[in-house]
Amino acid sequence: MREKENPFGPNGKCAHRGGVALVYVGQPLDTVKVKMQTFPSIYKGMTNCFLRTLRTDGIARGLYAGTIPAVAANVAENSVLFAAYGGCQKAIAHLLGAQSVKELNSFSNACAGFFAAFFSSLTLCPTELIKCKLQAMKEVEQMQTVTNKSTRPRIGPWNLTRQILKEQGVRGLFTGLSSTIAREMPGYFFFFGGYEATRGLLTMKGQKRDDISWQRTMVAGAVGGTMLWLAIFPADVVKSRIQVQNLKTPALIIFKNIVRQEGIGALYNGLTPTLIRTVPATATLFITVEYTKKLMYNYF
Repeated sequence: MREKENPFGPNGKCAHRGGVALVYVGQPLDTVKVKMQTFPSIYKGMTNCFLRTLRTDGIARGLYAGTIPAVAANVAENSVLFAAYGGCQKAIAHLLGAQSVKELNSFSNACAGFFAAFFSSLTLCPTELIKCKLQAMKEVEQMQTVTNKSTRPRIGPWNLTRQILKEQGVRGLFTGLSSTIAREMPGYFFFFGGYEATRGLLTMKGQKRDDISWQRTMVAGAVGGTMLWLAIFPADVVKSRIQVQNLKTPALIIFKNIVRQEGIGALYNGLTPTLIRTVPATATLFITVEYTKKLMYNYF
């Protein structure tokens, strides 16, 4: 009997619903994270950054700045990521001689996530570039005022995209691609590895991983998301600074400069709001993906 098609591939149908849910759950704290990463000297901490952003720019233009490209980024990334993840699972299962991807252990699934993240990075980089620039636009304007540089009126995602294309060409939209890949590939090794390992630990005797309760699925998703950010946060700080500040210096040099000039702790600026955001966001992502998958299996 032919195994049913994996809804994670070939087009990642299940993942875009989870991606949209993830953005709206976590966007305010993601904005705080980006601001703290790129301009650590401006804010005293997470609460200070959150309240100042809310007070000066409000909800829509402040905490939810960059939501449109964030939705586009998450839908594109998660659709490609989960589609590629399914394909990489099948490739690894074939190499190992497994009859089904369900026979893969947590390490093999982690490796599938590692390779899948390369493809999702290509779709993520341009949209996340726009998102980060919009989130930190006010701080960039403040820095330009201090250095006596002329400032431009604030613009939205579409005009910002056109501006980058006009000034830098298509290549400008891929600023920070190498640091994005360096962040995503090891990150999703831990993301999928942590998720699958936790699902295995939470599976009762005689039960399959796909049959665990929604509460346990959410716990596994939260663990996977937490492991991802703990592993990749320094690389994310470097990526955010490259994209927001239009830096041309290689990522490794920026990393060394941050450590030398600001200390190792600067590589973890914004970690607290990220972890607070990650628990509900990735739990929501995986519960949405898993239950959409089950609905698609039953429907088809």
